[in-house]
Amino acid sequence: MPAVAGNVDFISNMIASTPVLLYKRLQGKIIKKDNDTRVTLLNGDTGDTLDGFQFKKALVEDYLLGKGGYAYIRRFRNEVTGLFYVEDKHVTIMKNYDPVFKEYKILVNAKTYRPHEFLKILRRTKDGSSSVSTVVELSKALETAYQTLLYQLGLVRSGGNKKGFLKSIRKLGQDEINILKKAWKDLYANNENNVVVLNNGLEFQEASNSSVEMQLNESKHTLQAEIDNIFYIKNDFYETFKQGIYPIIKAFETALNRDLLLEKEKKNYFFEFDIKELIKANVRERYEAYRIDKDTGFLTINEIREAENLETIEGMNVINVGLSSVLYDIDKHIYYTPNTNATADISDTKSEEVNPEGKEVQEVQNEYTT
Repeated sequence: MPAVAGNVDFISNMIASTPVLLYKRLQGKIIKKDNDTRVTLLNGDTGDTLDGFQFKKALVEDYLLGKGGYAYIRRFRNEVTGLFYVEDKHVTIMKNYDPVFKEYKILVNAKTYRPHEFLKILRRTKDGSSSVSTVVELSKALETAYQTLLYQLGLVRSGGNKKGFLKSIRKLGQDEINILKKAWKDLYANNENNVVVLNNGLEFQEASNSSVEMQLNESKHTLQAEIDNIFYIKNDFYETFKQGIYPIIKAFETALNRDLLLEKEKKNYFFEFDIKELIKANVRERYEAYRIDKDTGFLTINEIREAENLETIEGMNVINVGLSSVLYDIDKHIYYTPNTNATADISDTKSEEVNPEGKEVQEVQNEYTT
């Protein structure tokens, strides 16, 4: 189905093109772990025949259309050495029947695996082992759309001729019937301009409606809208991202945190998609967001340059802390007011202000209030 294929391709491409990062919480700071093997596997070489983009795209497609996205996790001791995508049709789930203490095993080609050996991206799951596919939810709408597609294909093949039957006031001989059948078959073959001549006593009676009479175009638009609603595809990109893409990203992140992190890492480590990559296509909106981040002191100029893969500039590791005139050096812990050329070190209870010649001007008592 074009509508389903287009929506699934759009969503899976958006997520597959977004890099996955690994972070660590350390003494109140968030540190990005760029050199971790798992980050390389997810974004580059998975160790399988699929690369990182194809790997994530395949998992999202199975998440939407199949019973879930599955990938085998190859480990050497405590290190992840490979991620191997497994098509969902090869996966069989063997569950127990306890509704409280649920357990299951994963069967692939007669080989049994334990749950922690697989990465699992699941949609609307009730047991943590398999998904509810959109194909199941869309079964009636898809069936209607599919039959409509077949009908239109038949119209194209027949040149748009209506189906019908012939009425004769007299009995036809077998030779006449055979000639008439051949002429009628040639008419609907649509490979050349054919004409059927109806002799005296023959009359064609229509037995179907035209595509205009059946309002097929209106029906197609209605079905398209219904399918778009299932995938949360909106006219506004940010609404589409918020409703149709972001929940899948969070499901992906949760699965990565559960299956790729060691138990001792789960307290301080976490995977996260770098969703700012998704807005890089719109230069105006991206730069406007950077301007707000800089003006509010959320990011330094160097952090903005790093986000754009640019080299940092010495002296630009400062943030704006108010009135567009007070700067704070996060490395030296010093406030600087350009219009008065005053500095203040917050690590000391007292600090000095200096003029451009370096002479002492006054002693400033720093007061801290909460």
